[in-house]
Amino acid sequence: MLRFLFRDLGWKLLSLGLAVLLWIFAVSEPQVSRFVAVPVQFENLPEGMEISSDVLESVHLEVRGPASELHAIDGAKDYAVVLDMSRVRPGERTFTIGPDNVRLPRGTHLVRAVPSQLRFDFERSIARDVPVRVQFGPPQPGYEVADYIVSSPTLTIVGPESRVARISVVSTDPIDLSQVVGAAEFRVTAFVQDPHVRFAESPLLVVKVQVKSRVEEPRNRRRRR
Repeated sequence: MLRFLFRDLGWKLLSLGLAVLLWIFAVSEPQVSRFVAVPVQFENLPEGMEISSDVLESVHLEVRGPASELHAIDGAKDYAVVLDMSRVRPGERTFTIGPDNVRLPRGTHLVRAVPSQLRFDFERSIARDVPVRVQFGPPQPGYEVADYIVSSPTLTIVGPESRVARISVVSTDPIDLSQVVGAAEFRVTAFVQDPHVRFAESPLLVVKVQVKSRVEEPRNRRRRR
């Protein structure tokens, strides 16, 4: 046993000395603070629930730790605020940012968050069909739109209940008719004004339009699929 204990004693003492030096260096390394901008992440949002208020995408964290650790980190990769939304219901809900919902690298700790709390409005998600308004730019002088057909006269929008209820129509991008005489076909995209509301299907539409001289007898304008 003693023979085994003293075998390669020099290497063992050297290893022990290096370990002690590393420990002393770690203990004596100055502790510094740093502000980092980090993303806000959500998890476990119940199905059928949506955030209806504006969302703050990042917060600033003051973190403290060894200087070597803080200088080597990338805030966007190494830190995150993770909010558990599994228990939210319709209405307002405030989340306090603290050690329990902040992901930090080893050896660092949270001093404070700016802002320290985040408040959101939650609503149930609904879907609704709304009509499509096709927008045309002015044709050449003396010409007008005699008829047009849009591939889908309505589109389905989805989002928080109160925001969807405010939208009565969605519009396409304007169609340039300045060089059109006769029949033409365009692919355009519909747009919904509220950023919290989205389309349930592709908003890309096909519009067939007929531009004629005003001196001709125009057909009745109509809209059909």
